[in-house]
Order: sequence, then structure tokens, then C-alpha cells
Amino acid sequence: MAKPPELHFYSDRSSFDRLMVLIATLVQYPGVGSRNAKTSQDQDSLETLQQHMQAVAKELNLPLPDYSVHTLRKDLGTLRNYGILDRNRHDWGYYLGTGAMNREELQLVLNALASQATYQGDPQAKRIYQALSQRLRCQNLESKGALFYPVRAQFNRAIVPTDPDEMIRKQQSRDTLFHSLEQLEQSIVQGLPIEIYFFRNLYNGKPDYRRIYPLQLLYYDIAWYLVTENIEDGHLAVSRVDRFKQHLEVLEITGREVDVQLKSLQAAHQLLRNGWGLSLGNLEEQRQERQGTLPLVKVKVRFFPPASRFIAEGEQRHSKQKIICGPKDDATGEFAYVDYAIALPKRSLDEFGRWVAKHLENAQVLAPPDLVEKHRQAAAVLMKRYQ
Repeated sequence: MAKPPELHFYSDRSSFDRLMVLIATLVQYPGVGSRNAKTSQDQDSLETLQQHMQAVAKELNLPLPDYSVHTLRKDLGTLRNYGILDRNRHDWGYYLGTGAMNREELQLVLNALASQATYQGDPQAKRIYQALSQRLRCQNLESKGALFYPVRAQFNRAIVPTDPDEMIRKQQSRDTLFHSLEQLEQSIVQGLPIEIYFFRNLYNGKPDYRRIYPLQLLYYDIAWYLVTENIEDGHLAVSRVDRFKQHLEVLEITGREVDVQLKSLQAAHQLLRNGWGLSLGNLEEQRQERQGTLPLVKVKVRFFPPASRFIAEGEQRHSKQKIICGPKDDATGEFAYVDYAIALPKRSLDEFGRWVAKHLENAQVLAPPDLVEKHRQAAAVLMKRYQ
């Protein structure tokens, strides 16, 4: 004899509809129910969730009576019991699993991921983008291709091979740290001290083993870089990933806390913001700079048309810059020149100088004297080459 069916709390049609509408609401409005920042009350978040449920029910042509907050809290408990909703607090809104984005947010993230995969050559981004392309194929068809349309792109391209699988396929394998990216990324997240080998140092020509905490993979202009902190003295540095060998040895299986990693990374980024380019200077310079005692060098460059037009429009090129426009030419209506003034740590002068050199005959260094002389000599060498 068959066992009689056991009635469930949601056996009633109206209860079942309510639960389905709740799930549909969390799918359509990820983050709904974020608590009021002033009152931080659970009541507020559940009432907001109820309002969205009513809107979804109306779209589905389902009659949904007004239910008490207590009933809704029970429904949320049911979703937690079945693992549909995680058990953490949802002070910043409810969402199912990892579905924390709506369609517009997803499209923006897909654009960024596609650029990182295509132009910056990030192998992990390639794999994830390919997987998402498969999973979201139906949604892309429904949107007539709009979901994956690259509305935004970051066109800066890596000038060296970055994808180990692609290198092997083309039989152009390189013995670089790109072949150990997965282990490197795990070391960053876990705060593990590692040893890596810097074999191609184009500045002082001395290969060396480095015992460091890896802090971040950073893309800048033409290549991927690794932000590191020296284990012995805390010296921060930024180095090209392809200039490291594949060698990666984990020195300790227990890493340091994420907040310690983050504190070091923030210090490195503060140095980057203070300076120009990626050189972070030597250890003593870093100590003085972080203490606010490092003397800065006042730099001034005069730019002439047409370069001056582009300099003038770069209002946020650097947080400490000053742009001073010269007199206007009555005939053309444009400035005769534009002065660019900034105070930089000495470590940044070489990279700043290379940026100025891009403008060639349309730039004249006015200060400091040693940078003036350096550019004068460079111009003389250039003239000699053309003779």
C-alpha cells in the first residue's frame, strides 16, 4: 500500500506561488533589501523586498496578497535551509548564490573581462570569458547579441606572450613566471612568502633570487607587472612578470593575514600615486617618503602647440600637477604655450623625462637644472644621429 503523501508547508498553491515569486525577485533584483544606512533595520529591508515581490507578481500575472514580514522571514529561512540562499547576514541586500549582478552590471563586467582576455592577454580571464560565453549563450541570443557586445574596451596591449597554453600551441614556450600564474595568484591571496628568480634586469644587469611577499598582479601600459614586498626589509618594488623565470618556491605553508597583505599593497599604491611611473625607489627613499620627510623635486616643462592642447586637457593626469596657460595668440586663439609644473620624488624623474621626450620638439624642460641638461644633451645626440 502506497504511503500517503506528506503535506508540505508550501503544498498550498498560494504559499508555493509566494515562494516562487520570492525566488524570481531575488533573480531579477540582486541586492534587493539592502538595509537603510541610517536605521539599519531588518524591517526596512524586508518591506523593500515585499514591494519588489509585488512588482514581479504583477509582471507574472499572479495574485499575491500582502503577507506579514514574519511570513517573509520564514520563506527566506526555507531558502537558506535548501542552500539556495546562503546563511550569512544580508545587510547589503539579498541575492542567490553568486548571482549578485543584474543584466546591465553583468554586461559591464563582461566587457572588462573581454578586454583583459583579448588585449592584456590574461589567460585566467580568457578561460572565464570562454566559460561564460557558453553558459550565457541563450541569454545572448535573446538579447540579439547585445549581452556580449563590447561597448567598452581597454585597448592597451601586452607586448610579450602571456598565455602559457597559447605559447605551447604555437611552440613558442617561454620559461617565465607566466607559467606559474595559478600558484602565484594563490600565494598572493594566502599571503605566502615565496622565492622567485629575476633573470632579466635591464637596469643594472644583475639577475638575482628574490624572497618576497607577492602583493598584486598589475597591468600597466604594455605589460603585466608584479608588486612585491621584500621579506627581510619590507622594500616595495614593481617588476615585469616576464622578466622572472618560471621558478617559484613557497618558503612557508602558513601565510600572513589578508589585512597585512592589503596594508602593504596600499603603501605601494600610495608610492605609485605620489610618483610618476612604476619606479618605487630604494628602501631609504621609501621610508622617508612614507614618513613625509622626503624632499621633492620641483619640475617644470613648457609645452608648445600642438602638444600643449593635449597637456591642457589632462586635468587629472596627476593629483599634484599645476597647469599654467601662457598668453593667447590673437591670430589662432590658442595658447602660445602651456607650463606643466609638479613636485616629484627623485625616483620618478627618469620616467617623467621619458614621458616629456615623447613630445620631442614641442617640449622644453625648464626645471630642475640637471633634468634640463639631460634633455639638452639628448637633443644634441638626436641631432648628431640625423647628421
